[in-house]
Amino acid sequence: MIRVLTIDGNRRRAHALALECLEQGVAVRVAETLCEGARYLLEAPVSLVLAEASMLRMASADQARLFDTVAPGVPVLLTVDAGGPVEDLVDLELKGFHVVSHPFVLRDVIAKIELPAKTTPSRRGARARVEAVCG
Repeated sequence: MIRVLTIDGNRRRAHALALECLEQGVAVRVAETLCEGARYLLEAPVSLVLAEASMLRMASADQARLFDTVAPGVPVLLTVDAGGPVEDLVDLELKGFHVVSHPFVLRDVIAKIELPAKTTPSRRGARARVEAVCG
């Protein structure tokens, strides 16, 4: 079963996405903050992380390392508002993130991203990394 973690401070948008996931038979967990999402990743494996790009609190390279530490091998898709600077999108993609603009169709996104065959447990040391970032 596909398991998605969505990290978005916009409750309305996050819950709409959660409903779309459930309608498609995709398990979903909603986190309102990056730290809440990172802590959830320590407890449960997921197939895909969907995070609102504006939720990033650090440089994209540091963010990529955090996700790689907490959820190794799990694709991270950042959602952005349409019309943002192209340079920002390219930077995120160069760091290994998939990027998609709002609005998007979840089914299409999942079809384009190569999801791991099996969810991967967190690496050792991940909890310390999350605590160092989130406090």
